Amino acid sequence: MEVSSLEERPLLGDATRCGELERIISERRLQPVFQPIVDLQTGAVLGFEGLIRGPSDSPLHSPVNLFEHATRCGMSVMLDRTCRRVNTERFAELDLPGFLFLNINPETLLAPDHRPGETLAFLARIGLPAERIIIELTETHPNCSYLALKEATRHYRDSGFRIALDDLGEGFSNLRLWSELRPDFVKLDKHFVQNIQNDPLKEQFVRSMVDIARESGAMLVAEGIESPAELRTLRNLGVTYGQGYLIGRPLSIPALELQASIDGVVWTGTRNRNTLRQTPVAGELLIEAMALSLKDNNEMAYQHFAGDPELFAIPVLEDGVPVGLLRRQHFLESFARPFNRELYGKKSCRVMMEKHPLIVNADMNIHDLSNLVVSSGQKYLTDGFIITENGQYLGMGTGFDLMRKITELQISAARYANPLTGLPGSVPINETIDRLLEAELPFVAAYADLDNFKPFNDLYGYAAGDELIELLGGLMVDLADSERDFVGHVGGDDFVLLLQSPDWALRLEMLTRRFDEEVRAYFEPRHLEAGGFDVLDRRGELTFFPLTALSLGVLRVKSGRYRTYHEVASSMADAKKMAKKMAGSSIFIERRE
Repeated sequence: MEVSSLEERPLLGDATRCGELERIISERRLQPVFQPIVDLQTGAVLGFEGLIRGPSDSPLHSPVNLFEHATRCGMSVMLDRTCRRVNTERFAELDLPGFLFLNINPETLLAPDHRPGETLAFLARIGLPAERIIIELTETHPNCSYLALKEATRHYRDSGFRIALDDLGEGFSNLRLWSELRPDFVKLDKHFVQNIQNDPLKEQFVRSMVDIARESGAMLVAEGIESPAELRTLRNLGVTYGQGYLIGRPLSIPALELQASIDGVVWTGTRNRNTLRQTPVAGELLIEAMALSLKDNNEMAYQHFAGDPELFAIPVLEDGVPVGLLRRQHFLESFARPFNRELYGKKSCRVMMEKHPLIVNADMNIHDLSNLVVSSGQKYLTDGFIITENGQYLGMGTGFDLMRKITELQISAARYANPLTGLPGSVPINETIDRLLEAELPFVAAYADLDNFKPFNDLYGYAAGDELIELLGGLMVDLADSERDFVGHVGGDDFVLLLQSPDWALRLEMLTRRFDEEVRAYFEPRHLEAGGFDVLDRRGELTFFPLTALSLGVLRVKSGRYRTYHEVASSMADAKKMAKKMAGSSIFIERRE
């Protein structure tokens, strides 16, 4: 969950804000957004966490403000119930796959007027089975009645729901709740995820939680994953599922599939080959930014700018539709002129807003957006642009984030050029070899090539050939040490492994063995029984070819022996030729000095 509420207390002198909140809840002016939760090994989407935003033109748009004021106004239970309905209705309307993680405050379950069958009846009306709902308990109060909560969750379990415990390590007593409630999922607080790769204590904590989860039968979900290093570490520690901005931001219409690789972290599961070709969209640059309406005056805008030095612009809305933009520098310069504050302070912000801001739809292609921003003028690089969905305001985007995304795409295209496997291509392979030679580090270079791949391709088709290449690439990624080894895809069925692992020989033996085991699934039973297949050769004659095998030419590179990647590549190619002369899957290690 993204937010936590404060301890309930009366709201003093803010009846207006409580009235506004009551209207928002009663009119259901809440915006549901969904963040994907995925299997950290395969990248498969387990489901989505349903989150809530307030109206975009209200100070209560931020979930922190929304839930904080609900607690102060004594409306936590009322807001909680409304959020539950809005989230489930939208989840069903979008027909999203997998589970819906539904945040519910334990106070709602324990409220005197809580009707146990209410949620089940509502789900039946919208056609959403209880088996697809994970009730995520957002435990925030130390005075929770364990016995009563245990009974309430037991009732939900009996009705088909599953239970998740949120923010492990952050709440007052959720370790005891884990023991008492025995949840199906436990969500690890983002504190223990942030920079875990640099903190041995956090790593040990997570390792312990993985062990406890395994013993209790619960699935661990890591929240707040924001970097590839965090993702790699969590995968290595055995954390099953995860969510975070690196994987996917909360969006009103989330993507249903992930890209095959994220900043060099490659999912090992079955992937849609086209996902790598999908270009990011403007919605990925979204920054949640408060907005004003035409009814608000310039003095209010000035107070916002003065109170937040990082606030670069304020959108102006009319019924949720952006109609203008207050640009920080222009606004403050105008207000600083003699008598302007007195003249314009109480007037509508319409007077000082930019009446033709750059407005883009959330699904606009990043490259098209870049061209549009550059052609529209320098001020949009500085002051940003407004992002909408179906004409309604979503948030802001900045020229800085746009340029950074474009740069990331360019770097990614250079380093991960192979669209089939998502692995580094020839240029990064050669660069890596040169870096290792320059550092005078010993390593093992292995050239992998499939035997009888072209006949297989001719017989079963290019799609099956692509799957065979993906199989080999996936096995290599599986068996390599992500911290020490490098896997590259030269092209076609040719791969390169650069190994610094001391057990490199064992890893290569496992690679050939695993390949021989798993490649059998790609052949028809009659070809397996025959040990091969008949295909027309280049001369048009029917020729028998053995089952596709893996040849590895291996080179041990010592300090000072090779000067450039050209020399290493040439020797690797020679070793591969020797391996291909051997029957079946084979490893040839060049031992000549």
